[in-house]
Amino acid sequence: MIKPSSNKPLSKSDLSNLPIGVFDSGLGGLTVVKQIFSRLPNESILYFGDTARVPYGSKSVHTVQKFSLQIVRFLQEKGVKMIVVACNTASSVALDVLKESTNLPVVGVIEPGARAALAVTIRSRVGVIGTTATISTGKYAEILKHKTPDIFVESVACPLFVPLVEEGWTDSPVTEQVARIYLKPLIEKNIDTLILGCTHYPLIKKIIQKVVGFDVRIVDTSVETAVDVENILKEYVLLNTGIGQPRHQFYVSDFPQKFEEIADRFLGQSLPDVKCVSLDDPL
Repeated sequence: MIKPSSNKPLSKSDLSNLPIGVFDSGLGGLTVVKQIFSRLPNESILYFGDTARVPYGSKSVHTVQKFSLQIVRFLQEKGVKMIVVACNTASSVALDVLKESTNLPVVGVIEPGARAALAVTIRSRVGVIGTTATISTGKYAEILKHKTPDIFVESVACPLFVPLVEEGWTDSPVTEQVARIYLKPLIEKNIDTLILGCTHYPLIKKIIQKVVGFDVRIVDTSVETAVDVENILKEYVLLNTGIGQPRHQFYVSDFPQKFEEIADRFLGQSLPDVKCVSLDDPL
């Protein structure tokens, strides 16, 4: 990872005052934002949700990479000090391309989650749940097995969890019943650790924990990503240590009113004015 730079001669102090750029295909990345708010209250956030082109899971690798590059260019033009790819699909297929395209630090959500699972598993039996697209890439299993070749990994797609979360059914018997169906294969495989491989899933973590049992360790990738963000900012001496109020900015590519409505549930607080921008210009 290389150090951030700018076309202008900014000092370290100037750079540290810049916001952290965070993007997702839609809303899920707000769980990462919430954890950054909690862990790094001095930091400003510049968030982009690609609500016009969600979901990324049904797109080709080339298309996801193109969209991700467009968003990173947008964030850089706005002025950020690092990029957080708060989307599992983009983290799976676009992270390396993004790192090559910018001199800013770039972090995704998969590596932090996999690393945390390896740190807490007792019997090296790890389950992974995510969207169909994320599970089909096999990226979590690939990273886990690369680091610990003899680890057992069972991955299960849980596509209904995202719409249930966005409908606000985070404490519903219907969601619990769906969870019991999805998670049964993992319980039968006797996992001891479960990675929430989608940034929507922390909102139903209590239901998931109840279903898999309280002896199973839950790895929340949004929490682990925020830890990585802090460590990277410390490494490059980019932590904002100022005492002023952080300034947060939120952008979407479509329907900001719906984004604001649902975002309240993700963050537990109202958002500032959400702006709508188009990124459809060809690269």
